[in-house]
Amino acid sequence: MSKSVPVRSLEAAIAPPPGFTRVEVKPDSFGAWLRGLPLRPAGTPVRDFLGREILPGDSPLLAAVAELDVGTADLQQCADSIIRLHAEWLWSRGQKDRIAYRFTSGHLARWSAYAEGDRAEVSGTKVSWVRTGSEARSRAAFRAYLDMVFTYAGTLSLEREKKRPPREDVQPGDFIVAGGSPGHAVLVLEVAVNAAGERVVLLGQGSIPAQDFQVFTQGHNDPWFSWEGEKLVTPFWDPFPWSALRRL
Repeated sequence: MSKSVPVRSLEAAIAPPPGFTRVEVKPDSFGAWLRGLPLRPAGTPVRDFLGREILPGDSPLLAAVAELDVGTADLQQCADSIIRLHAEWLWSRGQKDRIAYRFTSGHLARWSAYAEGDRAEVSGTKVSWVRTGSEARSRAAFRAYLDMVFTYAGTLSLEREKKRPPREDVQPGDFIVAGGSPGHAVLVLEVAVNAAGERVVLLGQGSIPAQDFQVFTQGHNDPWFSWEGEKLVTPFWDPFPWSALRRL
């Protein structure tokens, strides 16, 4: 994005509905970091990794597009976008030793090991780590590590996450996932509550093909989704059951 274009944060760009206030989050949490997520100018379309338009900027299903590169390959899809944002939060806080995500096979891929030169050799569901690379801790190496994770992780691996908060405990930074090939996952970017205790959420997603991470709406330019029904209904996927809620 051009330096002459002011960056909008998620928190500044999208206010809660009347009568609702944002829930409190810890200052150093993933949810607090997401409130500062930079957004591209209003009217920016969603584009895929080849630059093709997926959603026009004036689509009633589109609230905003994040200022986040999607890479040059068809890798950073829905689950990968959640991993990317979570990893960027840890990277920004200097907590790089916590950056680690599981492949669909269940094997854990640690950034710290990758930075020391370990590389994954994958044969079917078998993964071996071999010291074939050189030590590298640069930003470029970090992006290469993430592309490796995107290649072998997905909705099935995110679905197996052990942290499964109850619906009543939803927090910004949680996600809801339907594992499959393909499956789908959406990130809870924000939670707001009213005096009656009713909650609404902002949701973001990547998708297939790999494309810009987007804050989407339920149509008619309304980006806030009710958290009170029997299931979470979105315009891009089958309704998600509340049992699909996960936390990294």
